[in-house]
Amino acid sequence: MVLDLTPWYLYRPDALAVWKSEDVKRRLWWYYRVMKDIKPAKFIIVKHVEVFENPAKLDYEGLWGLHDEIAKEFRIIFKEIAMDKLSVEELPNPKHSFLDLKIALAKEMLKSCIFCERKCKVNRLRGERGHFCKLDYRTYVHSWFHHLGEEAPLVPSGTIFYGSCNFRCVFCQNFDISQENIYNGILVTAKSLATIQKELRNKGARNINHVGGDPTPNIHTIVESLKSLDVNVPQLWNSNMYLTVEAMKILVDIIDIWLPDFKYGNDKCALRLSGVPRYFEVVTRNLKMAVEHGDMIIRHLVLPNHVECCTKPVLRWIAENLPKEKVLVNIMEQYRPEYKVLREPEKWRDIIRRPGYDELSEAYSYAKKLGIVFEPVS
Repeated sequence: MVLDLTPWYLYRPDALAVWKSEDVKRRLWWYYRVMKDIKPAKFIIVKHVEVFENPAKLDYEGLWGLHDEIAKEFRIIFKEIAMDKLSVEELPNPKHSFLDLKIALAKEMLKSCIFCERKCKVNRLRGERGHFCKLDYRTYVHSWFHHLGEEAPLVPSGTIFYGSCNFRCVFCQNFDISQENIYNGILVTAKSLATIQKELRNKGARNINHVGGDPTPNIHTIVESLKSLDVNVPQLWNSNMYLTVEAMKILVDIIDIWLPDFKYGNDKCALRLSGVPRYFEVVTRNLKMAVEHGDMIIRHLVLPNHVECCTKPVLRWIAENLPKEKVLVNIMEQYRPEYKVLREPEKWRDIIRRPGYDELSEAYSYAKKLGIVFEPVS
């Protein structure tokens, strides 16, 4: 076997050049500083925020009451660290931390699972499987590696692909791990997942990219892994963003940069192509929550014949509802017919081809008209 030892930056010189962009540096201010080890990742700060009650002794309601109280304290501390008024070294090493509290909450949520907006409420901790994710408490990782195909500011991205998803996209490019063979990965514990993250970072990853499938069904393992992770690395949430408010509240204090998909501009297309009800309401709610608590690159995949019903409403909503000075948008042209679209093309005639030049040009022109910054990451 011949190993390719070519440095990654020769494959992706734009991953270095992108940081010359003031638009990028301003919007990814926090992520860049954690990536360069100038600032501690948020999960490290969370480990040092003290909780004076033992989370193991609290019931579900008590855990949430304490969580919401400590979250206010964390955000004050975070702001002071961001503004160079405080360092993480000045914080205590508490017996019970804010991270311990989040771990306890995630495990409690697993007993009547409401990680995603499907809200199956099955007891996954006892071995029951979610109605859509098909997972119990176990987490399956199918691969992890330095991904060179992500957006320029993220490359090389320490990407971890989790099995399963709560969507049923008929065009899914990762259908093997998201829908059909979700248990074929490697079973990981929180500690072994931390080891994977440390290995990726120590070998040069700019971030840890939690993806899939979708990472949402594995929140409990991911959050607990951070307790054992002892290297500084930005945590990136690469998701369809179909999470509950409760799941978002657990994540917002530990995710440094969000990489959300914003697929559809209406509920009809979402239900038909991904089997998802209330899509627009849920995803836009979560995007508003996320942008308040981290840097963000939004992905929108342009579908053929869906520029008017999806692409334009998505871009318009972003421009009208999210702060332009904080958000980058990747307008993606990578769609190709996959999975069920190829297997049953007569059922999916509108998306049986790749998007045309005119459709992509229309999407880019509309984004420019709205003042959306997309060129550095698209």
